[in-house]
This record gives sequence, C-alpha cells and structure tokens, in this order.
Amino acid sequence: MRKSFIAGNWKLNKQVSEAVETSKTIKEGTKNLSGVDICICPTFTVLKSVYEITKDSNISLGAQNLWYENQGAYTGEIGASSLLDVGCKYVIIGHSERRKYLNESDEIIAHKTLSALEAGLIPIVCIGETLEDRESDKAQKVIETQFSGACKNLPADKFSKIIIAYEPVWAIGTGKTATPEIAEGMHKFIRQLIENKYTKELAENCRILYGGSVTPANIESLMKEKDIDGALVGGASLAPESFIEIVKKSQNK
Repeated sequence: MRKSFIAGNWKLNKQVSEAVETSKTIKEGTKNLSGVDICICPTFTVLKSVYEITKDSNISLGAQNLWYENQGAYTGEIGASSLLDVGCKYVIIGHSERRKYLNESDEIIAHKTLSALEAGLIPIVCIGETLEDRESDKAQKVIETQFSGACKNLPADKFSKIIIAYEPVWAIGTGKTATPEIAEGMHKFIRQLIENKYTKELAENCRILYGGSVTPANIESLMKEKDIDGALVGGASLAPESFIEIVKKSQNK
C-alpha cells in the first residue's frame, strides 16, 4: 500500500517568528500520527529555523525550489547541498507558479529533478494543465509532455524515488472545480504514463499527490479515490489548524 503523503507549500509567506509558531503548532497537532508522511515547505530564509522545531518529529522539511548546480556563478539561486545542509529531505520542482511567472521549461525541470536525486533529495515534481489547455481538450497531451520532459533523463532506479504532484491550474482561483472523479481520472492517466515509460510495479508504487485547492472540506473525498495518494497543500497549509485537519483526514486506514 502506498502511504499517504501531505506536503504544505507555504509559498512566499511567513517570517521567522510566525514560521516557528506555525511549525510548533503543527508538530504538536500531528505528533501521534503514523499513517501519513508529513512535509512542510517554507521559504528559504526560515528553513533552518523550522528545521530546529521539526527535526525530532514526524515532520520532514522541504524546499520550494533549487538550482541544478550546487555552486558557482548563479546569483540568487540555491543548490541541493545547501538545502541538505539546513535539514531538507524534499524539494518541490516545476511548480505551476514557477512555470508561469519564471518561465521554467521542461528541460530546466528535468535538470533540477536529476540534480536533486543525485544529491539525495526527494523531488516533488509538479505537472498540470491550464484552463485553456483543458477547454481545448489538450489536458492529457500537456500532462504527457510535462511528465516526459521532467523524467526524460531518469532511469527506473532514480524515478522510483520521486513523488509526482498533479496541479490542475484551471481549478486554482478560477471558480472552476476539479471533482474527485476528475482528479482521479488524471491521476490514473499519470500512473499509466509511468507504466508505459517504466514498469507496472513502478507505476503502482509511485505516490501521486493532488494539488488543486485542497481544504479540510474536500480532502476526505479526494483521498477515497484509488490513485490519489495525498496532497500538495497551498493556502490551507498556512493555517496550522487547517493543515493538521487535512493531515488527520489523510491517514491510511
């Protein structure tokens, strides 16, 4: 059975003091849970402070991005070794906001994914279609292209270590809703892509998270679907009580 996984993406929010308090609350509220893997992904400047809170708990630390070189003349970037140095276990790669605002290409995402794996970080690789893509019946094609691009340099032994996050960009802040059935359909499609490229065993073992406006109100219905293994939580992860509730409702029974 694939163990549930909940990751909180704090995006560009929380200064040190607030991040520390939020981490303490989440740590206390989830301390007795064992049926779910938990990760929080703060901004770079608070990673070390959050790690000091969570290091002896069941909560892992993740970063929101990395560069594909560990050092060098890359002003403003951060390498895998620096993330490991402050306690990170996971790193989000290819988030829809980075694709949109920073023009990250599939090629760059592929380089970052390989770099993370080679350093010992676990990538949470994001793929997802826009509203325009979906309304023009290009959703599956976009997902296939992004998946193939991100994983083109990954042999099976490396792919086995990654997590996929499906982000239906069209369902985030648009008023549109991705029902559990719609989400499940795309997760099932992604799992088939994995099987086509690698093996059925790898496809069955890969954890695929849902990342489309997850809340305490919809997480249970999502988690009932066969191919949804957890969530990459955005806004709801900023409120510790909401995040704790999502985690509790996501445990493998």
